[in-house]
Amino acid sequence: MIFVFWAGTGTKMKEFENLEIKKTDTSVIKKAKKNWDSIAKPLGSLGRLEELVIQMAGIFGDENVRIDKRCALIACADNGVVAEGVTQADSVVTASVAREIAEGKSNINIMGNAANVDVYAVDVGMLYDAECGGIINRKVARGTKNIAQGPAMSKEQALQAVNTGISLVGEMKDKGYQIIVTGEMGIGNTTTSSALAAVLLDKDAAKVTGRGSGLTTEGLHKKIETINRAIAINNAAAQDDPLLLLSKLGGYDIAAMTGMFLGGAVYGLPVLIDGIISSVAALLAYRLVPACRDFMIATHITEEPAGMAILDMLGLKPVIHAGMYLGEGTGAVCMLPLLDIALDEYRYAHRFADTDIAQYEELT
Repeated sequence: MIFVFWAGTGTKMKEFENLEIKKTDTSVIKKAKKNWDSIAKPLGSLGRLEELVIQMAGIFGDENVRIDKRCALIACADNGVVAEGVTQADSVVTASVAREIAEGKSNINIMGNAANVDVYAVDVGMLYDAECGGIINRKVARGTKNIAQGPAMSKEQALQAVNTGISLVGEMKDKGYQIIVTGEMGIGNTTTSSALAAVLLDKDAAKVTGRGSGLTTEGLHKKIETINRAIAINNAAAQDDPLLLLSKLGGYDIAAMTGMFLGGAVYGLPVLIDGIISSVAALLAYRLVPACRDFMIATHITEEPAGMAILDMLGLKPVIHAGMYLGEGTGAVCMLPLLDIALDEYRYAHRFADTDIAQYEELT
């Protein structure tokens, strides 16, 4: 647990009362907006890209935004609900893919290389060990229990995993990283995230549950039935404590990413939301400490049914609409080249003052 003075806004759950959440710098935000408006182009014509540069300026407290050193933290964990037959693959695959990530061979590594991203695989709760030296070991337990039979984990274990995510962001800041990509690897985690989404959004499980990595229609129906059973047996719909809800229905990967979003606000770094599992973690973090939303960046809209509803609840707008649902942080990584382009425009584009073009004015 991090014990520091609270300086944020909004209410927090009691377990996080001592977290010091940074405030974004409103004076720097105004400077960044003024800088954009000085560029010889229609005001606001780069849309969300302008807004995100302004947001990052506020996060860093510096209008000269730099995100030259970036990393992806891939939380790897297993889920006991796999025993219900809700996935194509079994838990052995989690360790196999985690090893591939640690060795630089997986999807996120290839895409991360293109975007100049250092990728870290973190074992926060895998059932099997990956048997390689490149994985950061923060294992809370060897997988969760089956949510269709009872709670996934204890509340204490959920808190440990959340604090692990917070600490990881601090470690990355100490290494000089300026922006964090969240990602995950865990067979069964579209089931746990859909269960959480159903409760958090107060929607029927059938409305928020997708086919994950690929289920038949019969398999999808079984997945929905399993989620409904998990919600009922854990009395999850009645839970108003996000941490307790996480312990009932979640996974260690979701818990760790929840901590990463809190860590962004503690350490003053922007943290990128990836797909549905990452989005659920972002919403849990927001429910725990509302002020952490100012440090989140929505990157893309997942094909999973709950994706847009969660971002709407967070009040965040995705930039990329590409039908992606791979996971591992791959959608979020795609945001970084767009941010690089926006930052080049922000830094180097000619200004009205350097041309004979009259500056545009905001019209009301």
